Amino acid sequence: QVQLQESGGGSVQSGGSLKLSCAASGDTRCMAWFRQAPGKEREGVAALYTGGGSTYYADSVKGRFTISRDNALNTLYLQMNSLNADDTAMYYCAATRNIIPPHWIFQERRFDYWGEGTQVTVSS
Repeated sequence: QVQLQESGGGSVQSGGSLKLSCAASGDTRCMAWFRQAPGKEREGVAALYTGGGSTYYADSVKGRFTISRDNALNTLYLQMNSLNADDTAMYYCAATRNIIPPHWIFQERRFDYWGEGTQVTVSS
């Protein structure tokens, strides 16, 4: 079992920044951030392979969000800049011990472990 604990959410004004953290217990091969806004389906935001390599982003956050990981701390991060109201959502950390092919990287069902989420609210 892998446990994931997110932190760092909060309220920020449009144009502001937040950094989310996800502390993981146990080994994983792929980790990602998803988000779910009220009345919408959960969507993938950013992902990476814990062994290194490419990072992946949803088009809506490219150039504004950066996913990274501290291997020593086994912690995943999401730096979010230039936030706007459309970024308001519950943000979830997800992980798996499997290698997910890039074209499936934002498929929820590929991830086995999920955190409880952290709320991000952006006011205009």
